[in-house]
Amino acid sequence: MDTWDEFLRWPTPAALLTPDGIIHSLNAPMAETLGRPAQQCVGYDFLGLLPETQRPSAESLLIHGATTRTVAMRVLEFSRPDRASVISLIEARPVKDPVSRERLVWVHSVDARNDPGGLLIPFRLAAAAADLGLWMYAPRAHRLDWLGGAPALALLFPHASTSLFRVFRRVHPDDREALEQLARSTAAQSSWISLRFRTDDEGWHHMACQTRRIQLGYGGTEQVFGVLRDDTQLEAGRQSALATLAAERQRADEIAAFSAALITAATEQELQQVVLTRVAATFSGTGAVLALVDSETGLLHASSDAAVDPRQVDGMEGLPLDVPIPLTCAIRTGTPEFIPNTEELVSDWPAAAGIPFLDTFVGLSIAPLSPVGDQPLGAWAVIYDKEHHSPPDERALMCTLADLAGQALRRIRLQQARVELAAALQQSMLPTLPEELPGLEVAARYRPSRDGLDIGGDWYDAFMMPGGRVALEIGDSQGHDVDAAAFMGQVRTSIRAIAPHEPEPATVLTRTNELLLTMNAARFASCTMLYIGPHEGQVTGTSAGHVPLLCAHDDGKCDIRELPGGPVLGVLGGTHYLEETFTLEKGTALILLTDGVVEGPGLTLDDGLERAGALAAEALHDGLNAEAIADRILDAAVAVDHLDDVAVLVIRRV
Repeated sequence: MDTWDEFLRWPTPAALLTPDGIIHSLNAPMAETLGRPAQQCVGYDFLGLLPETQRPSAESLLIHGATTRTVAMRVLEFSRPDRASVISLIEARPVKDPVSRERLVWVHSVDARNDPGGLLIPFRLAAAAADLGLWMYAPRAHRLDWLGGAPALALLFPHASTSLFRVFRRVHPDDREALEQLARSTAAQSSWISLRFRTDDEGWHHMACQTRRIQLGYGGTEQVFGVLRDDTQLEAGRQSALATLAAERQRADEIAAFSAALITAATEQELQQVVLTRVAATFSGTGAVLALVDSETGLLHASSDAAVDPRQVDGMEGLPLDVPIPLTCAIRTGTPEFIPNTEELVSDWPAAAGIPFLDTFVGLSIAPLSPVGDQPLGAWAVIYDKEHHSPPDERALMCTLADLAGQALRRIRLQQARVELAAALQQSMLPTLPEELPGLEVAARYRPSRDGLDIGGDWYDAFMMPGGRVALEIGDSQGHDVDAAAFMGQVRTSIRAIAPHEPEPATVLTRTNELLLTMNAARFASCTMLYIGPHEGQVTGTSAGHVPLLCAHDDGKCDIRELPGGPVLGVLGGTHYLEETFTLEKGTALILLTDGVVEGPGLTLDDGLERAGALAAEALHDGLNAEAIADRILDAAVAVDHLDDVAVLVIRRV
């Protein structure tokens, strides 16, 4: 050839490159193969226009073509946007311009129509090296031809050529649609799809498949070229990892639920229930025992879950802490004990032979509920029916949860002592009503809050005044604790002290309010106070922000009477309370209540007052006395679903 043009008149893709790979010139078929206009190719690096996987082969081709006189050939793949890739056998040889003497490399496509399969040899070798399989799909014939690759994959397809229908029969029904879409895809390259493929000998295989449209040689027919990967072991590993992760998450959830249940336990019985239903399962034990130190006697009180015979636990009931066995030692010293087998138990704890329970297990893990140096509270023991060596992480978790249980038990006992103190304080402050009041029946009832843990500030009182009148009061101080009970006592005592010196109840509340303000009390209280003349039935009443009172008649009717007054006691200085005077007819009863009786989440104040009034009027109509009326109202208050404490004061004129 005498000119560059002659090199480029080649009917198949051809180009002239500089020795370092820059495109000097190219023909139209080469530009088409590279997938871009010729003007966007000249001056560009030939290697840079090829897929990255093809650059090493192309670089080797150019080096040989530029430095040797021999002809070099390589199979290269040219990818084109949204079109089938072209696989060509490319030849490279050095050429020289006869005029300028410039040295270039001529690369051009070699006609491989007589041996198209030879173009696939590099891909087969690469597939085998990557443990992949290759196949070709002929859409018109609905046939798959196995091209080779990984030998293990070839065993899954014993026939070199098979129908698509036969392959479909071996694919899982849920994956057949994906395979059909893959076979019909017109994209230059599909995404990877996963499918399950069944073999005669090895069951289901998890396969991954990808297709590409290729053209074997310039101007050749398009083919569907497939790559296959066996992910069975990878999927098995993934499923195993997922199962492990799920088990870890479940265990974490169980431990979190165990911890939350310990934190929210409100009584020793609830704590016992939480431990005995959860601890053995948490640590894969056969059963569990919980031994608590009685706070009064210092002796053990033991209980067990369903897996342990209660008769065997009886041997630990009432044991002192100085008995030399693992359980008492752990409680006394605050140090856990992990005993893997019976031999070690007998060797280290000879005195344990006398305890029946210790003869029923093989392994034993004991965690004290109080750390070293704290007052002994108890311990739990997880038993095993076979030898058990606790790993460090299990020991740490058991001790952490046991410490949490100890904190809960300490809180419960402190709370119980606090409640008992508050209850005793409030009970001592509730007065004993006068046995006889001329012309009146008086009855009072009090019930603490329904949750049993808080004590409230409700109170009532009734006493004789100078001159023969009767003073009655009911009230509710803010809060549900010992301070509330103490504040209630201050208010009731103040009213008792002031009332004998004041002729009107409104003045009593005015002076009580001023007294509470001088005490800088951080709480407030509502109150209703009445003066009653028992002979004439004259009632003078006032209210400091309290619930209205009820007036029930023996004809079955009831009135809701809201007394004048002022704000709650202990908040606003300079307050002068108002009062009202009315007559209490014979056979009529006044019912004074606290809000816990008539108000709750399921009942409004108005509805509660009407309900309590109807009960009182019905009881009065039935001829019941003040005591029976008070009982009926208090019993109905349980249905209000209110956690507050409640007080009822009934005054009936006879």
